[in-house]
Amino acid sequence: MTALNQLTLTQAREGLALGEFTAVELTEAYLAAMEAARNLNAFTVATADKARAMAERADARIAAGEAGPLEGLPLGVKDMFATEGVPTTACSKILDGFVPPYESTVTDQLWRDGAVLLGKLNNDEFAMGSSNETSAFGPVVSPWRREGDETPLVPGGSSGGSAAAVAGFLCAGATGTDTGGSIRQPAAFTGTVGIKPTYGRCSRWGIIAYASSLDQAGAFARTVNDAAILLRSMAGHDPKDSTSVQLQVPDYEDAVGASVRGKRIGIPREYRVDGMSQEICELWDQGAQMLRDAGADVVDITLPHTRYALPAYYIVAPAEASSNLARYDGVRYGARVPGRDVIDMYERTRAAGFGAEVKRRIMIGTYVLSAGYYDAYYLKAQRVRTLIKRDFDDVFAAGVDAILTPTTPSPAFAIGEKTSADPVEMYLNDVFTVTVNLAGLPAISVPAGFSADGLPLGLQLIGRPFEEETLFSLAQAIEEAAGRFPVEDLWWRR
Repeated sequence: MTALNQLTLTQAREGLALGEFTAVELTEAYLAAMEAARNLNAFTVATADKARAMAERADARIAAGEAGPLEGLPLGVKDMFATEGVPTTACSKILDGFVPPYESTVTDQLWRDGAVLLGKLNNDEFAMGSSNETSAFGPVVSPWRREGDETPLVPGGSSGGSAAAVAGFLCAGATGTDTGGSIRQPAAFTGTVGIKPTYGRCSRWGIIAYASSLDQAGAFARTVNDAAILLRSMAGHDPKDSTSVQLQVPDYEDAVGASVRGKRIGIPREYRVDGMSQEICELWDQGAQMLRDAGADVVDITLPHTRYALPAYYIVAPAEASSNLARYDGVRYGARVPGRDVIDMYERTRAAGFGAEVKRRIMIGTYVLSAGYYDAYYLKAQRVRTLIKRDFDDVFAAGVDAILTPTTPSPAFAIGEKTSADPVEMYLNDVFTVTVNLAGLPAISVPAGFSADGLPLGLQLIGRPFEEETLFSLAQAIEEAAGRFPVEDLWWRR
């Protein structure tokens, strides 16, 4: 019999409904798995007592015939989401000791639908990173290893804890945030499914801000159907968030398995970048063939301003970060380092509280917003952003339903392999994902194959605004063709 924590979220939901096990038993299985895999450093805090209490209430509702859509399903929450009564730090020393007296809208909706909180998940500090090595709690370790090599690998970032926990069977699903690929890239590195919905589909209220015009909540899961289930509960209009869109949330699960016959899939020539490995190119070609075999039409397209996306992103995002992170001054909440006067206290607190990567991005953002440079950098980047969005609009107007690309230019790399000595090398990991955030589009990463050394590789599907259903149907076609990875491939289960 499959261990309870190795069931997919869909299977666990069915087992609970049939009375094959209880929510308490399911939760205990995950708590035991979390304890056994502490070396992954996926969780910043475990909420075992809270989880058991929530599971008991879930069992009572199931027994009374009042089960919600996620009743009794144990989830992990990225440490960017405010959780009432549970420490929320954005994995930064500057928020050390902060315990919110309120709940983010997204997590509140998960608990409304019956989910169980297992704990908070590690992430890059303030979601700034592509490897989960900038966290104040230390790096997250991927549950994967290269064949014949025990070198620890990164799970990707910034949502590395979420990806590692889902891939390592430490939670049935997890929340993430995606500013430039922070859900999709770690999903590709860990063989999980990561969905970044359209900007405005999920509320940002109660999520610690990195770059407000780019940040969007999304989900990690082990299957496409699991991701569809999670997103339905997470999405919806929120009057507390002015960027939240007032549109009805579809039943995404209905789209999983829907026919993709006749769908037009674009292959952008600009995504064949210099230095991309041959195995990534081959995976991309295989993904296109998978969709052809499922009945879709695959066509070549052009997105001419793609080459400007990465520099534009690394101007816009740090600029917004410099503004958003100005609130962390040691006065109202979080850490405080005493000083000679209030200005000295600000400086000492921020110097001690922020890590190197956060400081780097604040300084870049402050520079591009400063007098004399605002027009030359920030305004120009915003104009490029408009052109990037126009490229997508033109492609969709021409009848393309979705776009297929690689998620990452390579498989997962070793911890410490891409050091802060050359931050641009790390930034290049986002080359295929940042365009989606700049244009506010939905995208999903789905496992599609393995590298030569046995590591998972993902393909990305980019959709029209608020047409996540199309992405779920196409992703399911790839998932069925590629198959799911076997449990024994995880290094710590060999």
